[in-house]
Amino acid sequence: MENIPKINLGIIAVSRDCFPIELSRKRRKAVLTACKSKKVSITEIETIVENEKDVLKALKEIQNKNINALVIYLGNFGPEGPTSMLAQKFSGPVMFAAAAEETGKHLINGRGDAFCGLLSTSYNSGLRSIKPYIPEYPVGNASEITDMIKDFIPVARILIALKKLKIFSFGPRPFDFVTCNAPIKPLYDLGVEIMENSELDLYDIYNSAKGNPNIKKVALDMSKELGAGNTYPELLNKLAQYEIALMKFMEDNLGASEYGIFANKCWPSFEKYFRFVPCFVNSRLAARGIPVACEADIYGALSEYIAACATELPPAILDINNTVPTDIYKKARNKIGKYKHTDLFMGFHCGNVSSSCLVGGAMKFQLIMNRLMEPDKKEPDITRGTLEGQIKPGEITLFRLQSTADTILRSYVAEGEILNINPQTFGSTAVFAIKEMGRFYRHVLIGKKFPHHTGVAFKHAGKALFAAMKVLRIEDVSYNQPEGTLYPDENPF
Repeated sequence: MENIPKINLGIIAVSRDCFPIELSRKRRKAVLTACKSKKVSITEIETIVENEKDVLKALKEIQNKNINALVIYLGNFGPEGPTSMLAQKFSGPVMFAAAAEETGKHLINGRGDAFCGLLSTSYNSGLRSIKPYIPEYPVGNASEITDMIKDFIPVARILIALKKLKIFSFGPRPFDFVTCNAPIKPLYDLGVEIMENSELDLYDIYNSAKGNPNIKKVALDMSKELGAGNTYPELLNKLAQYEIALMKFMEDNLGASEYGIFANKCWPSFEKYFRFVPCFVNSRLAARGIPVACEADIYGALSEYIAACATELPPAILDINNTVPTDIYKKARNKIGKYKHTDLFMGFHCGNVSSSCLVGGAMKFQLIMNRLMEPDKKEPDITRGTLEGQIKPGEITLFRLQSTADTILRSYVAEGEILNINPQTFGSTAVFAIKEMGRFYRHVLIGKKFPHHTGVAFKHAGKALFAAMKVLRIEDVSYNQPEGTLYPDENPF
């Protein structure tokens, strides 16, 4: 996918001068061997840090090797001051991990005490206000450390991406969806830039793209993607013009940022001037790692993008929309398994889910807008342009990062799945199953005042998303509590 950072991972060993430096070197080599066998791409930093001068030498080597994410590995106890100083001075995300003792035969001259040293390093990092990534159990043998490094990679992608991200928004949040509105100040706290524009700006860049020589090429690509679902071929040139306009605007306005995403107001005035709905274009850009959130939902776009960085898969933004009717639930009991009725809901949006995530997606018209804008027409006109179909069954993760009214960032993560059940409705939609969804809906989504939009990752990514939020110092990260574990405000009676 484009628009997402590529991780150039480095590993550096540290050694306390009263321990054998060779122990750290040997253990670092073992980790590199394990990484190679497990196909984890990582660069060896040959400098071993024992003191401050080694920190400076290491930073030069790291820069020369273009490392943008760093594993600091305690092969022995390690020097807590220089270790935390290295983490502080390195410009990218950092992971701490420590070596376990290999054998009882080497506990005299071959004992490293990294289990103890990581405590000191953690304490010193607190003094420097550093927030590294630390695995849930950060001490292990070479193979176990390699698995920890694999978990670090998606977290590193998220952290790097946010520091180089710009969100482009077009139009104010509509009154009927003021729920999506939130203060933008916390975006700057994360290192994210934002450029807010008017709907008139969007219309202007669209008109400026008229006659672009690439319109036919993009329209042809759209036709190939839709295949049998290309129900409105005469509409593709307009949609291609719109896609080209958005991409040129992003290219011209990234400025100091490297990655861009959109949060665009898409109705009701949009259709009267553009003469289509933008959903299919939004779905195509999401497939390239450039999510476009509807209804000018800035934090929704951000949540989609974080999900894409975690998975390297197209994200989506959906409404947590409606309950599953009892007759559908009863009819599909063999597919539902142990899920309760309240564990299920339907996720829906007009038609912005990427075609690779749909079963037989086809271009259609937006029924709700059609009722509102052209109720007397026999055939839809300005409300055409959705990409509709049942979302493919499989793993999903719901995720959202949101600012409260008083600029406090909150988040939630919940893993589940999409069931292979016909949703029997319109739009990009499916039946979602998440354990204890009913309680999660009440005590997290309602209880903590999250909006109706949720970011969707089409993979289980809770581990990376939760860890990334903690490194970003998001104190309140909610998840669906298992049966028998009460939420703080849940009625116990």
